[in-house]
Order: sequence, then structure tokens, then C-alpha cells
Amino acid sequence: MRIDYTFRNLESSETIKEHAAEKIGKLQKYFRAPLDAEVTFSLERRQFAIDVKVTADGLAYIGREESEDLNTSVDKVVNKIRTQVTRNKSAFAQRRRSAPPAE
Repeated sequence: MRIDYTFRNLESSETIKEHAAEKIGKLQKYFRAPLDAEVTFSLERRQFAIDVKVTADGLAYIGREESEDLNTSVDKVVNKIRTQVTRNKSAFAQRRRSAPPAE
């Protein structure tokens, strides 16, 4: 698992990096291949914004969240991406189940 961090208008913090890595690491169980993530932390209009792009198994999942607390933003954006992943996985499984049998 590879995670790239970018900080805009903020100081880099090891604690927030560790929190984000822990939360994003929990998404690994949904994928076969190791995931790559790009995380951007920024301060915009007195609110923390987090942009996350997760790439794995040839697909990209993108989420953005803004709030007044950095840890809350991380939790919410990871939940958004988890929803995208599970929706995609269930749609793929549904297509495989409804496909006509191969002869």
C-alpha cells in the first residue's frame, strides 16, 4: 500500500498521517491488489478539506470532505469511498450472477 500526502496551507503532522493511513488501510480488504492513495489536506475558508483518490484493481475512487475537524473529515471521506467500493463490488457481482451460463 502506497499513500502520498500533500498539505496545502497546513503544517504536516505525523499524527494525522497515521490516522489517515489507518483508515485508508482498512479499505485494503476490498481489493486483491495493493491500493495506491493520494491524500490532500488543505485549509479553505477556516474549514479543513480532504481530497482522497484511491486506485486499486484498475479502478479509481475519489472522495472529498470538508469540516471543522481534520479527523472527522478523514473519517467521512473514507466512509464515502467505502460506499463507492461496496456499491461497485455489488454491481459487479450482480452482473456476474445475471449473466447467461457459458456453454
